[in-house]
Amino acid sequence: MLFDEVSARQGEPWFEDGNLVLLAEDHTGFRIHRGVLARQSEVFESMLSMPSPNGCQTVEMHDKSNELATLLEAIYDGESFHIESLEDFFKTSAVLRLATKYLMKNIRRKTIKALTEAWACTLEGHDRMVARAISDPQTEGQTSYPFVHPIHVVNLAREVDVRLILPSAIYFLSMYPFSDIQRADHPKLTVESQTGLPKPSSQLSYEDVANYTLMYQHRIDFILKFCRNLNGRQPSPLCRRNTHLAVIADESCKVAFARLASRVSRSWLSRTGSLHWMSQTVKWSESQDIGLCPECKADYRNFVENVRREEWDRLPSVVGLPPWAELLESDLPN
Repeated sequence: MLFDEVSARQGEPWFEDGNLVLLAEDHTGFRIHRGVLARQSEVFESMLSMPSPNGCQTVEMHDKSNELATLLEAIYDGESFHIESLEDFFKTSAVLRLATKYLMKNIRRKTIKALTEAWACTLEGHDRMVARAISDPQTEGQTSYPFVHPIHVVNLAREVDVRLILPSAIYFLSMYPFSDIQRADHPKLTVESQTGLPKPSSQLSYEDVANYTLMYQHRIDFILKFCRNLNGRQPSPLCRRNTHLAVIADESCKVAFARLASRVSRSWLSRTGSLHWMSQTVKWSESQDIGLCPECKADYRNFVENVRREEWDRLPSVVGLPPWAELLESDLPN
């Protein structure tokens, strides 16, 4: 099939020395190079293995022109993918959809890695995301970091079969009231792409409503258990080194832990993120008004870090997914 310049229009990119035209649904054509596309895509490598008798072959694509243009731009410009705006998310999503559809492993990997910068697969990544979300200034008329609603992330993950970002996305989703999720009218759910790129669905599937419920209940149960365990916490075994009056030192830190437990128990709400909240309790434990000795502060800090890591490792299983290592090997193999 040859490109008909009368019934179709040229899109970008368009290379005069190209030997392949991809024709989008709206009859926009993109003239590119067969070898470049075949190198990226297993589907096109097979499709274009035979030379075209016409020199410049035209292939009809069942894709929208703006999505196809975004994918081709990523191929030719060597896009590294970093989501620094809402539009970056739409572009990354569009590229991920087509990279998945046409078996473009390298580009799919890059887009998944970009998504894990916010919807992390490590505890350290989660902490960086939260720190940025707290510190980033909010610009009027723009959505705040990480720019999109977790529902859109969950639905994108389902659409392209990427499980690696699901535990984090569902964890953050569990901090939204269920009534908000039912109405689907949160400002981050009503945004549109400036270039008309499609956005994921704003409605949760029945499966993910169940996952939301499981994560919500798990998060609340965990916070309550943490508070109960902190109440009556004993001082560090090293606490006695601080004074000859061992009993007095021991009782002093017992009282301090009771003071900390009271503050921690009063500090959380139904929308509290348990992982960040635990880090906050460490900061409170180190304040002078709590009154812990240095050894007990260090002991509590180590305790919390271990509990946080155990909780992070547990997240995938809450929503019926395999461990992080298995998810990573599946979606971002070495």
